[in-house]
Amino acid sequence: MDLFVPGEDAGRMFPRIVSPHILALAGTVVLWASAFPAIRVGIDGLGVEALSFLRIVIAAVALLLMAPPAKVRLPRRRDLPMIALCGATGITAYQILLNWGEVEVAAGTASLLIATAPVFSVLLGSLFLKERLSRNIILGSIVAIAGAAIVSLAAGTGGFTVSALIVLAAAIVQGVYHFATKPLLRRYTGLEVATYAMVAGTVFALPLIPATWHATLQAPADALASAVYLGLLPSALGFVIWAYAVARLPLAASTAALYLVPPVALVISLVWLGEVPHPIELVGGAVSVAGVILINRRKQAQRPSAPEGGDASKAASGRRAADHPVSTR
Repeated sequence: MDLFVPGEDAGRMFPRIVSPHILALAGTVVLWASAFPAIRVGIDGLGVEALSFLRIVIAAVALLLMAPPAKVRLPRRRDLPMIALCGATGITAYQILLNWGEVEVAAGTASLLIATAPVFSVLLGSLFLKERLSRNIILGSIVAIAGAAIVSLAAGTGGFTVSALIVLAAAIVQGVYHFATKPLLRRYTGLEVATYAMVAGTVFALPLIPATWHATLQAPADALASAVYLGLLPSALGFVIWAYAVARLPLAASTAALYLVPPVALVISLVWLGEVPHPIELVGGAVSVAGVILINRRKQAQRPSAPEGGDASKAASGRRAADHPVSTR
């Protein structure tokens, strides 16, 4: 009779569950989901402007410190306009709009609305990158937007609330960011694109410094801790481990993981903030996620060629990243 060896048998039975790739993917989902309730905590003590600036600059500094060991290259001059667009939309505008919306919108509800961002990315890609609009894309977009409408209606007492629409605007600019990163990801790795965008976003956020200075002097410790947490973990570390996982896992696995962010955010918001989602919000969120899943069932476009000046591993990383939204939650 064979002897039972716990370590060896467990390694054979659960090789994928305990692999670093799966752990990185799970960590990314938890970090990005936790950003929504953390924003609620930070807004109460810092306000929209200060929380936005502190999160962006902390993340930028962290990514710049990681740049030398990660061999992050300098961007080419011809790519600076697109990098500026990424920074202005996916970093500065996204943070301000999301934080502004979460002043009144519950953290879990905000996560459901932000989940529609890939819809706008796909629609922009069809308009400007000549990507074909299939039946699944059209139908999925309609379903996802209908789900967002249901969530927005549930957030108010008699119709759409302004705050819910502001969060939806954050999803739109995040979709613009996803669209704008596609050409960059053919030449750079996902980590490089995130670093460039975060630095550009910091530049666009510089007008927020006066408000940040005054708010920081009076902010309670929990709000400051929230800003540091958001900058270092969901924004900086979250993307690093996401890039690591995406480069090593099948496309379907890493894409499916993004669908877990809203439900995980709802659970964290319930435990952390005591927010109980409205049943209609859950229905709308499920409808939106179903629409995004339908969109992602489209056939993958032809893979881009290897990045200029990069090696084989960077080419593989760039191909994987080009198939995924480079999130900056």
